[in-house]
Amino acid sequence: MLAQGPVPHFDQVPEAKQTRNRIHPCLRPDTSREQEVERLLGIGAVFVEDHRNPDGSGWVVLADPEGNGFCVLRGDSDRAVVGS
Repeated sequence: MLAQGPVPHFDQVPEAKQTRNRIHPCLRPDTSREQEVERLLGIGAVFVEDHRNPDGSGWVVLADPEGNGFCVLRGDSDRAVVGS
């Protein structure tokens, strides 16, 4: 089965980051947030900050190998469990 929607790709480049990020993507996965965080860490993302709450809300901030930050929000399966 092929994945649908955007699939992030982390590509290392030799030059250092020069300026602040122009965009900050927030991903809302089809799977759970935790599954997506583990998948992204496995393909080269770096953990930055944890903003998850005990009630399941919140997000995780990751960065690509160049230091560009992005968030992983609750996934569709997470929201289905809490009904929001």
